[in-house]
Amino acid sequence: MSNKRSIVALIQCDDYSPEKVQAALNRGLDLLGGAGTFAAKGENILLKPNILSGESSEKCISPHPEVFRAVVKVFSRTGASLSYGDSPGFGNPKSNAQRGGFSAVAEEEGVAWADFTTARAMQFPEGKVIKKFSIAEGVAESDGLVSICKLKTHALTRITGAIKNQFGCIPGARKAEFHSVMPTATLFSQMLVDLTQLLKPRLFIMDAIMAMEGNGPRNGTPRKMNLLLFSTDPVALDATVCRLVNLDPGLVEPLVYGEQFGLGIITNIDYVGDPIEEFVMPDFVVNRSPKKTTTDTSFLATSFLRRYSAPRPTIKPDICTKCGRCVEVCPAQPKALSWSGEGKASPPVYDYSKCIRCYCCQELCPFNAIYVKVPPLGKIIRG
Repeated sequence: MSNKRSIVALIQCDDYSPEKVQAALNRGLDLLGGAGTFAAKGENILLKPNILSGESSEKCISPHPEVFRAVVKVFSRTGASLSYGDSPGFGNPKSNAQRGGFSAVAEEEGVAWADFTTARAMQFPEGKVIKKFSIAEGVAESDGLVSICKLKTHALTRITGAIKNQFGCIPGARKAEFHSVMPTATLFSQMLVDLTQLLKPRLFIMDAIMAMEGNGPRNGTPRKMNLLLFSTDPVALDATVCRLVNLDPGLVEPLVYGEQFGLGIITNIDYVGDPIEEFVMPDFVVNRSPKKTTTDTSFLATSFLRRYSAPRPTIKPDICTKCGRCVEVCPAQPKALSWSGEGKASPPVYDYSKCIRCYCCQELCPFNAIYVKVPPLGKIIRG
């Protein structure tokens, strides 16, 4: 058994007032050696917040802009040249950053926007499942990456945090291609691990002052956790989240393959800062079922039963506004969603024989009108 150990810093912070956030951020970084450990004078350092969509910070979809500001301030003192950006699942990257409050902070603090539209091919022969990625130019040209994530639930990977945040380094529609060719949680998780190993972020910072439970990563319920987390090991950081929300890390496939592929470790974690026991929330609403979030590539995945037994996205017709976002973002070819003969007079209709269970529709629905449901036959088969 390996003797390798990782450090995760947990720092209490009970609201987003600038003074409290800055003090907590400074304390967390000091416990890991200070910002100068991760950035040097003259280096180009990219700050990568998870900007899934440009929404009010009260919805807890992205790290709070004040957390982003605190990171900017502390890394500015290193003498590094800072830039920032992200490629969301839908819409213009810069517009989403502006609506989410990040552009205002960046302009006030003198941080440049990085190119998250142009793609650069990067070879990765060490990858276990992906040997080449198309990476945003702003990421490719940086000397180092600081990953700023949010503690949230996720239909496909159960939680989204440090490991999954790097998916936003793939520009625009290219992300949909990965969902098409890697339709199971297993393959998708392995890809996320390869991607994070390629990019090698120097530091991971997680905003859990307010987290998201339930129907995440966009339409869940805010949950106050009063915590900022810091680590150089994304597996250890996300495994810590599992312990905080009473979720078996062995059910979170990015963690399983993250440890298996050498990205980080699930156990042997040294906690510094405030006691982890103070932040544990056993009633946090997250998928704790031992069953997979998608079917695998065995019998069920390739048979008639998959259509009628696998977990599947479901539209709530009384909430659906018929905006068509779900149809637009569906990566399946041909699409698994279409308008009925009535056009937009009624919600889109699924063809579950075409649905790859990537849950992009559920993730990017602006109105919380889609959730993941296990059909009756699936409940019998899955126990």
